[in-house]
Amino acid sequence: MTVKRCYYEILGVERVAADDEIKKSYRRLAMQHHPDRNPDNQDAEAMFREAAEAYEVLSDPQKREIYNRYGHEGLSGSGYRGFSGFEDIFSSFGDIFGDIFGFNTGRSRSRTTARTGADLRYDLRISFMDAALGTNTEIGLEKQTPCADCRGSGCAPGTSPQVCGRCNGRGQMMQSSGFFNISTTCPQCRGQGSVIATPCKACSGRGKVLIAKTVQLKIPAGVETGSRLRLRSEGEEGDNGGPSGDLYIFIEVEPHDTFERSGDDVFCRVPITFVQAALGGSVEAPTLTGTEKLKIPRGTPTGKVFRLKGRGIAHLRGHGKGDQIIETEVIVPSNLTRRQEELLREFDRPGNEAH
Repeated sequence: MTVKRCYYEILGVERVAADDEIKKSYRRLAMQHHPDRNPDNQDAEAMFREAAEAYEVLSDPQKREIYNRYGHEGLSGSGYRGFSGFEDIFSSFGDIFGDIFGFNTGRSRSRTTARTGADLRYDLRISFMDAALGTNTEIGLEKQTPCADCRGSGCAPGTSPQVCGRCNGRGQMMQSSGFFNISTTCPQCRGQGSVIATPCKACSGRGKVLIAKTVQLKIPAGVETGSRLRLRSEGEEGDNGGPSGDLYIFIEVEPHDTFERSGDDVFCRVPITFVQAALGGSVEAPTLTGTEKLKIPRGTPTGKVFRLKGRGIAHLRGHGKGDQIIETEVIVPSNLTRRQEELLREFDRPGNEAH
């Protein structure tokens, strides 16, 4: 047999506490342990029921007097059985829950709880250079927003929702199963406790309409395919005063004709003539911000790697940049003049080989 705790202990008040103090304490506990704020939390549900039972007794002068004299046994002897379920609690103390959560629950449980709007996703394809250097752009998207005609209520202007006749505004239906009463969502109002008799024509009673919106977007330098940008409060608007959701931008970077990326380093190949390779010289090498004069030492072979420090891509989550990596590629000419062929043959004669 479960031993019940003292009602005064449950509410955290003295036995001589005034009615206002008892009510204030119950309001605090009800807000803390309300089922809508603690979904699937059995401990919170138990404390919510316990506090409601304590308040029902101590807020009633007759029940409180019996309890003060005879305790729990006295209440049982007088026919008090407590609450059969949440609906009894919400029905009995609707005025208190209305004060706490800002809605009228004289006949129903909370149906206007603020809800955060849905998050949105946008897939954006950008150029290699925009990803490497960053850019500002704008995107167009469609999102649900409260209907201006009905202000999100779904009702035609000048009308309001009506109490659901099937569940009498409770939003829940009680069904008996053996010794238990099971609460299920009302199929007619879908748990809202009210129905829309005259829907708004602009939104067909949905309370929201689809609109097009342009969003300004700053793409930071260093993003890559798979990067995700988050724009707070640019998702769909919330219900019943709830905050808007967020907009998530998923990045896909196009390949580049010249550059390849490896982490934050940038790789490219630079062609040089076989004369430059043999005698040395300089070439104009492409970089992310223009061309860079690159000195080619004598005897540079194909595949020689040069590194330009700090000329790569900015670190997305830190300071500094990667490097520019340049690999040489010696180009062998395919169309030689007769004189060029003679010189090459002379160069290739025994005794003229390079050392």
